[in-house]
Amino acid sequence: MSVAKIAITMEVGLVEQVDRLVREHVYPNRSRAIQDAVADRLRRMDRGRLARECAKLDPKFEQALAEEGMGSEIAQWPEY
Repeated sequence: MSVAKIAITMEVGLVEQVDRLVREHVYPNRSRAIQDAVADRLRRMDRGRLARECAKLDPKFEQALAEEGMGSEIAQWPEY
C-alpha cells in the first residue's frame, strides 16, 4: 500500500488524546492512530449510506423481483 504524507490541523485536546494512546502503546505513532480513526469514520459513513439506500427499497417489489425467476423450480427446493 502506498502512502502520502499530509499536514493536518487538530484541536489541542484531540492531539493530547492521540498522544496518550501512543504513550500507552495502543498505537505506535500519531500517524497510525489518525489513519485508523479516519478509516473507521469512512467505513461508518459507507454503512450509513448503504442503510439509507436500503431504506428506499420497496420490500414488496424486491420480494416479487426475487421470486420472478424461480418459476416452477421452487417446488424442488427444500423446505426450511
